[in-house]
Amino acid sequence: MFSCSQNRSKGSRICRIDRCPPPSKEGSKKRQNSKMRTARNGPEQRTSGSCCLAVVPRLVLVAVCLPLSNGLVPSTSPATGRPPQRSSAAALREKSGSGGFLEGLFGSTAPAKSPPRVRTPEGFVTPEPKPLQISESADPARFARNTLAFVIRLGVGAFVLGWKIDTVFYKQPEDDGNDNDKDNGEPSGDGRKTRYSLDLGPFSIRDSSSVVLPKPEQPLVLYEYEASPFCKRVRETINLLDLTVEYRPCPGARQGKFSDELFEMTGRRTVPYLYDPNTGEGLFESSDQIEYLLANYGPADASTYDRKALWPVTLEPFSVATSTLCAILLGMPGKARRPDARPDNEEMLPLELWGNEASPFVRNVRETLGGLCLPHAMVSCPRGSSNRDRMVERTGRFQVPYLVDPNTGIEMFESEEIVKYLEEVYTVS
Repeated sequence: MFSCSQNRSKGSRICRIDRCPPPSKEGSKKRQNSKMRTARNGPEQRTSGSCCLAVVPRLVLVAVCLPLSNGLVPSTSPATGRPPQRSSAAALREKSGSGGFLEGLFGSTAPAKSPPRVRTPEGFVTPEPKPLQISESADPARFARNTLAFVIRLGVGAFVLGWKIDTVFYKQPEDDGNDNDKDNGEPSGDGRKTRYSLDLGPFSIRDSSSVVLPKPEQPLVLYEYEASPFCKRVRETINLLDLTVEYRPCPGARQGKFSDELFEMTGRRTVPYLYDPNTGEGLFESSDQIEYLLANYGPADASTYDRKALWPVTLEPFSVATSTLCAILLGMPGKARRPDARPDNEEMLPLELWGNEASPFVRNVRETLGGLCLPHAMVSCPRGSSNRDRMVERTGRFQVPYLVDPNTGIEMFESEEIVKYLEEVYTVS
């Protein structure tokens, strides 16, 4: 789906996506599920927060309607400007080789132009992971607000679709010293765990999903920003379906190079915008994106799960109102590009962030990535996710957030330390 060419006069690389025009009023007739609603050409927000007026006071809405307006502009004729530059999986493989986390999840694609150079901070030491602990440098008030936001959204995104507990007395297989057992999820010769389980005293809880969720061959791309309630409900759906998606931050929908890229592609600065290179579909409208994701990457047999259980996401008035309340509570994160962000951040290889939308620890990192306009592949790790096993196989433990930076080769845990690292590497002095 991606093709690239070299601009010799400017020394830049131009990448294009085949079959990615803006959605028409009638929508695509080639959708895999003809029952889902077609993509509309109108903007995401039809009025200035009209769907929230019954829940949020009018005066509050007036104060926030401009940042939440998704940067609406009149629809224009299809543009043929520069589309997304590269897939996150290809970028990570190009930098880190076959040992990257996303190796095996997606097929190989053509290499792209080398990104700008950045260096690891002088004297940097990878922090020791401290599971279930709040670091001394953490802001207790901020953590409390993040936790309250988790409660307001009913913990959506913390569990995979079809989540179930397999056993509360899970035991790792005995280590026989055979490294080949690692391919089957058994302990390798060093005795490290290679299967995820939550150890609580005498209990070892092993969970998974009761439904089969298909995986895309290439990662999807989502143009979004943190505070948008419409973007949030799409991100939550991505977590529910255990997908890995490349996020391209567009602060306030209007700022940053990714917003310019979106406008060149579609003639609009409306987020969220979801592009699927596996089908060539590009969609505005969060409700259409949710239906598309469920139709293409949800269980093939809809009878294997209860659709009504998705109401915190699919019931638009509730999801938008509560997500708006969370955004106000957290200070409208991602509404503007940070003035100290490096001007070439959008050209970096996409970072790899393991976590889930509901985690208050992951949110701090996501807000920083969004404000710095850093592209990042979000590897969903809700409870019951198969990605938890993949992390344990790689690191011997599970803890989120976990950051893999292909631009410097750094891999690290600990939310506050990750934020400090990003600010040292990707801001101007």
